[in-house]
Amino acid sequence: MPTLYITHPACLDHLPPAGHPERPDRLRAIERALAADAYKPLVRVEAPAASLDTIALCHPMDYVTAVQEASPQQGLVQIDADTSMSPGTFEAALRGAGGAVQAVDEVMTGKATNAFVAVRPPGHHAETARPMGFCLFNNAAIAARHAQRKHGAERAAIVDFDVHHGNGSQDIFWSDASVLYSSTHQMPLYPGTGAVSESGEHDTIVNAPLRAGDGGSQFKAAFENRILPRLRDFKPDVVVISAGFDAHTRDPLANLNLVEADFAWATQKLMEIADRSAQGRVVSVLEGGYDLEGLAGSVAAHVNALMRG
Repeated sequence: MPTLYITHPACLDHLPPAGHPERPDRLRAIERALAADAYKPLVRVEAPAASLDTIALCHPMDYVTAVQEASPQQGLVQIDADTSMSPGTFEAALRGAGGAVQAVDEVMTGKATNAFVAVRPPGHHAETARPMGFCLFNNAAIAARHAQRKHGAERAAIVDFDVHHGNGSQDIFWSDASVLYSSTHQMPLYPGTGAVSESGEHDTIVNAPLRAGDGGSQFKAAFENRILPRLRDFKPDVVVISAGFDAHTRDPLANLNLVEADFAWATQKLMEIADRSAQGRVVSVLEGGYDLEGLAGSVAAHVNALMRG
């Protein structure tokens, strides 16, 4: 079965302030990388717009409509210190969640083995009712909950290797025994969450923080010692990856030293977990990654690993 590549041109229309690192060129860099001959076997699908009810799987409807109503007709509206909306932002956010849900539908029904969803704005900092960190709606969380509600997945796992901790995903699933959230991230760093001691009401939050300057060996040790054993024991029915690539050594927003091969390795390890309990079902959703060269190469390595699955 094929690997899906899901994106949408509307995600380019989320326009940030000048000089903002989360910019449309991120998706253009990914498109160029995945235009290479090696990626011709990808099945390319345009992301549908999610319904508001789908967004409300993880966010209260009054929050969803408040974000909708904040959408400007022109110019920019500042949502928090580093999160803003342009006239195209709300549709881009709907396409982001819709692409993640479409990936779940295709993977859970056996039409695809796995999927990579290249959308923006990212999602993992969006808490239950709070936008932050460039994020409005939590795409990975919505994907996991959709797999449970529509497709009967009893246990969903979200694995987050973005360099910033996914405080939003942790917040949404803090009290939920049916979703395992695990994260490697630099600490201390924005948003300030993600300590080992933060384990959730049912011990289904697994944080494996790294220190500034850490590289592939420390990243692999965090996976091998903390995250992979917990995933094996949890036996998820689907694995959702919050695929941030800002732990790359080139990235300007943090100080880890991962390279493309490290992301490929992590992808392969997560596919092995999915093969054991989830019939190989993996849905990967783009989060961060702000150096265009590092992002493009890392996504290419990540998608190549998915295609080999």
